[in-house]
Amino acid sequence: MAEGIRKVKTAVVGCGVISDIYLENMASVFSVLETAGCCDLNRDAAERTSQKYGIPVLTMEEILNNSEIELAVNLTTPGAHYPVIKELLSGGKHVYTEKPLTVSLNQAEELLALAGENKLLLGAAPDTFLGAAAQTARCIADSGIIGEITSCSAALNRDGGWMAEKYPYTAKPGGGIATDVGIYYITVLLSILGPVTEVSGFSETFRPERTHYHLARPDFGGKFTIESENLVAGSFRFAGGALGTIHLNANSIQNEQPQLILYGSEGILYLPDPNRFGGEVRVLLKGQNEPFVFPHTHGFSGNSRGLGAAELAWSLRRGRQPRASKEMAYHGLELLLGLDQSSRTKTWYTMKSTFERPAPLPRGYLGPEYSNSNPEASLAV
Repeated sequence: MAEGIRKVKTAVVGCGVISDIYLENMASVFSVLETAGCCDLNRDAAERTSQKYGIPVLTMEEILNNSEIELAVNLTTPGAHYPVIKELLSGGKHVYTEKPLTVSLNQAEELLALAGENKLLLGAAPDTFLGAAAQTARCIADSGIIGEITSCSAALNRDGGWMAEKYPYTAKPGGGIATDVGIYYITVLLSILGPVTEVSGFSETFRPERTHYHLARPDFGGKFTIESENLVAGSFRFAGGALGTIHLNANSIQNEQPQLILYGSEGILYLPDPNRFGGEVRVLLKGQNEPFVFPHTHGFSGNSRGLGAAELAWSLRRGRQPRASKEMAYHGLELLLGLDQSSRTKTWYTMKSTFERPAPLPRGYLGPEYSNSNPEASLAV
């Protein structure tokens, strides 16, 4: 923590599964954040979180009325993002939200305008593009090692029925394989290659009517409906000229086989699972038979959820825009929803938004195993 920098008092809204790693990292990794309390419509969940992390339970009214709380981290389910973020922005709070930004472009447009009008920062997950693997890939791409990047591909498989039973929000709008998971792949690509100009594709809900098959469930044998997309295939063109493809299948097996590949004129860059912060980054250069593992050039290789919130807090203190910006989040959402519109209209979808490619993190922080490295130093720049 830089000397003389005042910590950003932060409230966490939503005490579900993902809140644990956020709160752990906010307490032990990101010293710029000071957790002021937690809030959840489920009072029992809020009380459990309060006891576990030694923080007070707050209502939304208490968060909005506390002038010392500057930032709220929104960890609610996708369907609640719009009303929660709107209430926080209207109450004068900076917001960092889990993905997706909202479930519709109209809602997202309203929130971007509201943040601008109130001169507030709004940032959004995924923040894995700030992790060791994606930042290393960005360093490789920017260096020209693999030449001019001419295309890229992304693919993921999942068992969406199993996911919907364990995490019911994934069966609802905003929780589908594109907006809930594909956004990780798209965000990493956007952070490296910049904005997209047009998209084309197919987006479907395959077999929407399903049966509960977990024996432990009281509604075993009952029916439920998947309302979100679970089968997506598409292509897109970057403003820089590269072409991309994406294939997302939630009607497959649960042991995921993530693929994220950038093809250059002088080599190929293989990225690990973009839903993680670390993992092996491999490079295959022209004339070689096998790819080699490229050492990480950046830190944050472990589970660093909350990294984007911390970077936003540093942006607030430094008077700049956050790297996990509302504009890039909106652009990624428009791309994925554009695939759905292309599928329905059977036409190309022309992107209406754009964004400035975020600056890479500096290379000063290489992780806790590296002597004297400081995670805050890399976020403060």
